[in-house]
Formats: sequence, structure tokens, C-alpha cells
Amino acid sequence: MSRSLLASLLFLTETRSPAQKPAHALTVAISSFTVIMVFTGIRPSNRISPESDEMMVIVLDNSNIRVVVGMSGGVDSSVTALLLKQQGYDVVGVFMKNWDDTDENGVCTATTDYEDVAKVASEIGIPYYSINFEKEYWDRVFQYFLDEYKAGRTPNPDVMCNKEIKFKAFLDYADQLNADYIAMGHYAQVKTDENGIVHMLRGADGNKDQTYFLSQLSQDQLKKSLFPIGHLQKPEVRKIAEAAGLATAKKKDSTGICFIGERNFKQFLSTYLPAQPGKMMTVDGVEMGTHDGLMYYTIGQRQGLGIGGNSDNSEPWFVVGKDLDKNILYVGQGFDNPALMATSLSASNLNWTTGQAPAEGTHMTAKFRYRQRDTGVTLHYHDDGTATVDFDVPVRAITPGQAVVFYDGDECLGGGTIDAAYAHTNELQYV
Repeated sequence: MSRSLLASLLFLTETRSPAQKPAHALTVAISSFTVIMVFTGIRPSNRISPESDEMMVIVLDNSNIRVVVGMSGGVDSSVTALLLKQQGYDVVGVFMKNWDDTDENGVCTATTDYEDVAKVASEIGIPYYSINFEKEYWDRVFQYFLDEYKAGRTPNPDVMCNKEIKFKAFLDYADQLNADYIAMGHYAQVKTDENGIVHMLRGADGNKDQTYFLSQLSQDQLKKSLFPIGHLQKPEVRKIAEAAGLATAKKKDSTGICFIGERNFKQFLSTYLPAQPGKMMTVDGVEMGTHDGLMYYTIGQRQGLGIGGNSDNSEPWFVVGKDLDKNILYVGQGFDNPALMATSLSASNLNWTTGQAPAEGTHMTAKFRYRQRDTGVTLHYHDDGTATVDFDVPVRAITPGQAVVFYDGDECLGGGTIDAAYAHTNELQYV
């Protein structure tokens, strides 16, 4: 293959193909084929060495590999579909409607998102469909969300949505479309080892990495999943979209919980759960006022307490615990209040993405909330399927109901649900 031919290729990108590509390979998409150029006698590089003329060329026909892409109407899933189309796959776009999100003005934002999916699908030349998962979402995600708040905990519905909807209900639907794989616009990566085990790795963009939210995925789900933008930085994704003239290139990213959107969280939650006001107290038993309902507060929260410093201490107040039985909200002063600092936690609903649990006493790192810096931890199992996670250093505001996610370097090993936090052997006054 001459350099002039290489220069004429329209698209050049590193990618993960369903078939494992050889080491030190560059992948070029031409029509329905993926051309893998393997350079011999050179060190790994992101550039073609002009001094190296020796290469093997492996041509893979992707046109018979169907990939069903979950398209949200955002730029990430749009570029996901674009890259797969450029790499020659048989791409089908599917828009998931998970919630009746008609706002106060009677406008359904899902309609706008679906229109954007239609525009992008037309621009890149793929068929597209819409599937309604409102019932599945209500039964598998929203009821869980409400049950956790009833229990005084702070759930993470995004983790459950990925496990039950995007990579289960959607995967089942994709199977009906004869999909070989599904693809999502998540910032995560997957790698298959020599034994056929798929490992999930952090996205290359550390600020956008979404493995925290994917930690409950099973090996079967990962084997059927592709993450085409996982090796890219977010600005690169937007540049690709702009270069291709996609309608979503400059669309603002969505934030927050999908079914709440821009609405006031407190007002939204009160629509489904009755509020039970109660006492607000210090851990020493001093009454500081009243709270509007335990479900409205989370561990470490500062805003919305309605109390200031006192004559002896001007430090701000934070939520440090809850007593669900007595309906008491505990507060304390100081960002690093001892009642907020935990040395370990207990976790349940443990999931290991490779299907193999780490050995007892394994040292690894963990995150206890999204975008948090990793903390060194040691894992200890119990006969009931739960585990104790000991921290290398104390961690602030461990929150029951949230996800604890484990890592070995860049690999996401899996995760669980935080049940309780401890300061040495004493359970903190959390739920």
C-alpha cells in the first residue's frame, strides 16, 4: 500500500473492533471494510513511521456485523453511530423513551431529542427506530429510587438504569433486531483478554469517565457492548461531530437525573412521597430546629439547613446523620466534622464485571461518588454475600445508597451498594 493511497484515505482512527486487532495496529475505515495495517519492526506509535515501509494489511468486512446504537439525541451517541458507520458496520439507531418528561409548559423534551436523532440518522445514512421503555423504567429503576428514599438512603438511579434498561431491556430489544452488538456513547473502554474475558477500562477522558455508572454490568452484557468514543477526549468528540456537520455538534450536554431534568428536586420528590417533618439535632442532643423530611437531605449536605454558626463557632453546618425510626436529622459544624469521617463501609449487591471476585484481602482503589479521586481500600468478604471495605485513609461523607466502585489501575472491577459507614468499629449515625 503506497503512501499516496494512505494519504487519500478519508478516515483514520484507532478503534476496538469486535475481532481482536493485532498489536501496534492502525485501523482505517473504507466503505464497508476495516483495513488494519500492522507495521513490523517498529515501536508502538500513534503515527505511521515514514521510515517503515514493511506492513501487513488485514481487511475485515464489517458490513455483516450489525450494531444497534442507543441514540439519545446528544453529541456522544451521535458520534458513536458516525464512527461505527465510517468503520463499515451495519448500524441501526434506536432512541429510548424511558420517562414521560413533559414539563410544566406541556412540552415533552423527549420529542426534541428524538427529532435530533432523526436528523443525525439521516445525515450519516442509517435507519432509526424509537422504543418505549417507560414501564420497564418505572418498575426496575424508579420504584427502586423511591424505595431507597423511603428508607432514608440516597440512591444512584443512573447505575440501575444502565444495569436494567440500557444494557438489559435495550439489549433484549436489539436482539430482536438481530444485533451482533449494541453500542453506547459512554466514556468507557473494553478489552478482551486471551481467554475471551472482557475487561472494562476507564475512559481516556478522566473528566468524563463513566465506568462508575457501569459498575453493575455483567460479563454477558460487556461481551455484547461497544464503546466507540471511549478512547477519545470530549473536545475531540465535538470536533468530529462538527467536521461531519452533525446537527448535535454544539448541543448542550444533559445533566442531572433524567426523570427530574430542570425541575426542583424537592418538589419532584414530594409528588411521589409524603413529607414527614421532624427534629434537627446535634449528635450531642441539642435541638437546632426542624427538617422538612429526611428524604430531602443527604450525608455531607450544607445547603438548605437554615441554620448558621453560633457565638462560639462560626463554621458552617452539615448533615452528619439520620435516625429513620425517630425521624431525626443530625447536623454538625465543620467540613471535616468527625461524624462525617469514615474509616470503612459495608456494601451489598456486589458485582464483578469479569464474573470473578477478587481474592479476600485484595488491596485496590475505590470511588464512593462520581468524579471522586480514588482511595486505596482493602476488601473483606462475609458469608452473607456482603463485604467490608477498609480505607487507607479516612473518607468524608460516605453515603448509604450510593455506589462504591472498585478499580485496579485503569480497570473497573465492579461495585456494590453502600449500606453503612464506620469510624473504626463504631457505626456512624447514618441510616
